[in-house]
Amino acid sequence: MTSSWTRLCCSRVIHALPDTRREAAAIETRIRAESFEVLGWLDRSAGLEFGGKSLVLIGNAGPAMFDRFASERDPAHDLMDQWTREVLAPLADELGARAQFPFDMPHPPFLTWARAAGAGHTSPLGMNIHPKFGLWHAYRAGFTFDDEIRLPPDTDSKSPCDNCLDKPCLATCPVGAFSPQGYDVAVCAAHLSAAAGEHCRTGGCMARNSCPVAPEYFYSPGQTRFHMVAFMKARGVDPETMG
Repeated sequence: MTSSWTRLCCSRVIHALPDTRREAAAIETRIRAESFEVLGWLDRSAGLEFGGKSLVLIGNAGPAMFDRFASERDPAHDLMDQWTREVLAPLADELGARAQFPFDMPHPPFLTWARAAGAGHTSPLGMNIHPKFGLWHAYRAGFTFDDEIRLPPDTDSKSPCDNCLDKPCLATCPVGAFSPQGYDVAVCAAHLSAAAGEHCRTGGCMARNSCPVAPEYFYSPGQTRFHMVAFMKARGVDPETMG
């Protein structure tokens, strides 16, 4: 039987060992310096496989990343995914990590990772809502580390939708494309293709814009237009023909 003295000595030895883990704060500072945002962290305690011991989820939040993209590329012609890889893959190498991207094949489970990290919840619109950044974010990459990172303290990760009683997002769409039953993509796309959809085409999704969470991170008009054009093109609608 192990004596109390032995347990105490072992405990002292263990606690005396230096903690050689890298601090998350330094990694986050480098990521933000590239105009991206840290959306969440995971380690092995989450019980998920991501190919390492620590994972940082990276994305855009607010207009900063798009502003840099638009200053370095032509949003009308250049691919944001390609630019993202060109910026973040070298940063992963610098930080001693491996980069994974949502557009890799097969698609990594970013939303599953986000849920486990407390960095994402399903909003009434079906979009991912972040506790801090609301609907105004998107996952762009994940950096996997083989070493353990000293993660930042846990923060409140509850869905902001839980305390939103009015849920204006479900009552704002001019064609009722959003409801408790889900998102009617066909109705939305048809509206965007019609003359009546000009406000949504140029100003962005009215339902999304009505969300009261994190208004300080609203996208810029150019970024909103960029994403609406991408949405329409993905559904076979040519925005250039809409005037």
